[in-house]
Amino acid sequence: MKKVTGSDQLSHIVIEGYKSIGKCDLQMGCLNVLIGANGAGKSNFISFFRLIATVLDHRLQSQVGRAGGPDALLHFGRKKTELLKGELFFGNNGYKFALEPTNDNRMMFQNESLFWNMGGDFGNYSGHFESVADSHKSQIKQYTLPYMRRWRVYHFHDTSSSARVKQIHRISDNDFLREDGANLAAFLFRLQKNHPSHYKRIVRTIQMVAPFFGGFYLRPTPDNPDSIQLEWTEKEQDIPFKASELSDGTLRFILLATVLLQPEEFMPSSIIVDEPELGLHPYAINVLAELIKSASSEHQLIVSTQSVELVNQFDAEDLIVVDKQQGASTFKRLETDSFKEWLQDYSLGELWKKNLLGGRPQR
Repeated sequence: MKKVTGSDQLSHIVIEGYKSIGKCDLQMGCLNVLIGANGAGKSNFISFFRLIATVLDHRLQSQVGRAGGPDALLHFGRKKTELLKGELFFGNNGYKFALEPTNDNRMMFQNESLFWNMGGDFGNYSGHFESVADSHKSQIKQYTLPYMRRWRVYHFHDTSSSARVKQIHRISDNDFLREDGANLAAFLFRLQKNHPSHYKRIVRTIQMVAPFFGGFYLRPTPDNPDSIQLEWTEKEQDIPFKASELSDGTLRFILLATVLLQPEEFMPSSIIVDEPELGLHPYAINVLAELIKSASSEHQLIVSTQSVELVNQFDAEDLIVVDKQQGASTFKRLETDSFKEWLQDYSLGELWKKNLLGGRPQR
């Protein structure tokens, strides 16, 4: 595992009592690839980062309501689990909280604090229903909260005809690429105008896996200069097509390439993606793996996958094996020394298929 190099990346995470996760205590690296079968808990681990975002945006109670109440978030419900806890470490600094259910089906902070490993907790607040981390006076705040707010949990599974990425949206919605890619056209339009080298690299990378792809056709919609819709052309043609005429896999790869090749000023502090290989051709998966490894040299990536082809492109030290035991998700990093001899004859994906790593892949 390549350790994180800066205090702006998550170095250690502890989760207790969240959905299928009884307790998870993990050291985090620059590249973190979760492997495991359906239902093992990979998506719950990813969704914890979304929970943090809602907590810091003061939308906790709204999230609890949408989830179906505290019992939907607590591990086996409140009869089994009294508290949902999280501890997030950024080198020497950190943020932690504990949430408890109330009789009116809300969740209340039993405690919320920032901490420094040399000085303990600072500003331990309790009894509130939305985060008060912003009101902490400790300087630790500046080494934790901004980085958590700059996490992005990308989810590009919806490529149906009603997917937001295929719809008309505001051309000014381009500060960052949204987590479902809804503003892809507006974001690419900004890159084309202001970051042409990054834009051209994105187009060239897409052409590697989709040789028919000529480029994007980015313009305001004819009847409204404030709106835009994703359009593209075939190679050596100038007739624009809508996003609905792209295959699901091609559209997902376009979104992933844009995330991983965007300019530094837009890059999240951590890029988090659930099953990015969905619908991709094996060659596209290989290109995706190279993009992920390249991005992880400067940024932290957390990726979950069921793809043997994708796992083959990584090192054993990058993997986090997710299994389920007695209804609870378990998370472990591999002891790489024990697999050195095996890897002389088998690929990492083959060892996974043989169930020698744990987290049996989907067959």
